[in-house]
Amino acid sequence: MPSQEQASAIAAIETALKEADLEFERPDPEAFMVTLPGRRKLKTLAWLGVGEHSLLVKTFFCRQPDENHADFYRWLMLKNNEMYGMAFTADEVGDVYIVGRSALACVTPEEVDRLLGCLLTYSDDYFNPALERGFASSIRREWEWRVERGESLRNLQAFRHLIDEPGGRG
Repeated sequence: MPSQEQASAIAAIETALKEADLEFERPDPEAFMVTLPGRRKLKTLAWLGVGEHSLLVKTFFCRQPDENHADFYRWLMLKNNEMYGMAFTADEVGDVYIVGRSALACVTPEEVDRLLGCLLTYSDDYFNPALERGFASSIRREWEWRVERGESLRNLQAFRHLIDEPGGRG
């Protein structure tokens, strides 16, 4: 049975999600899995978990980089300075997440909307620059593979500059 503070936070989350007309599921009574539509990263799945004292907001950002590890993780850490209520973090294998916590007393529909807006902005705006730092060789190989087979390059156009720059194959 949730405490009064947890019940209030759950109600605030439900209100925010319904007001924003966001798609969500309830995997358990204290959790929400929310689908946030993006532009660069087509969708971001956000986990909102109501704990005993705080709200956890979390999303998978990208897998561990293939290359350029130091610059990749350093860039993410520098981005943490600009972020509201959350930060980039890595798990034991190096996969990257965006994680935030908020005291239950601060969980209002407006704050949930703000946190989800920030999460989506960070996930969407920082996705391509992160891929450029940690996956440039893979992107170039994928581009070349698609060109050789006459496949569409539509979803790789944001990375065309990696092909056209020195060291690229275009």
